[in-house]
Amino acid sequence: MKGNRGPRLPFLPRFAREKIGLPAALFFCAFFFLAGLLGSSILIASPASQLDNVRRSKLLELDDDGAKWPTMPSGETGELTTSAIPFQVLSWRPRALYFPSFATEEQCQTIIKKAKSRLRPSTLALRKGETEENTQGIRTSSGTFLSASEDSSGVLHQIEEKIARATMIPREHGESFNVLRYEIGQKYACHYDAFNPAEYGPQKSQRVSILLMSWNNPS
Repeated sequence: MKGNRGPRLPFLPRFAREKIGLPAALFFCAFFFLAGLLGSSILIASPASQLDNVRRSKLLELDDDGAKWPTMPSGETGELTTSAIPFQVLSWRPRALYFPSFATEEQCQTIIKKAKSRLRPSTLALRKGETEENTQGIRTSSGTFLSASEDSSGVLHQIEEKIARATMIPREHGESFNVLRYEIGQKYACHYDAFNPAEYGPQKSQRVSILLMSWNNPS
């Protein structure tokens, strides 16, 4: 009967007041669902990843004050206190780490002063068939070796202790400091820091870790 349809709802869209087929209704539901899902992913993904980075950086932040970290009973060759050395992983394969400000400016200047008067042209460990004449130009730097036992200031001993902690290799297994100086244009051609016994003959020991430091720019 006319006039018994009930009140009109002006706030509803026109298509909502008309009959909509089942396929059309399913299409609209799927469309709005996917649009909402995509929008929420865009809004949430970036802050979440940033939050993860912040959490990770906070988790990896270390304090040099060992007194605030709990300790455990140590063995005869262990240490009584905890320590923290900040580092950045540059690569896992091959493994390469960056240790910012590993030595202080004062320590660097002490080593430079001790090594400066002892610098001599750098030499090479020669393989079979190699001579000083046919290897000229491979290594053009100057350098010297410094041992912690020769350093009355104790600076080299302090750095050796820190290197041992950073590499987890006891300082007794380390070599003397090979202090090198490169003038502009000088170089050391591509080479291995380990010595293959098949090329260099039997070796008493082998290098398994190398730590490079810039004495002029410790940061």
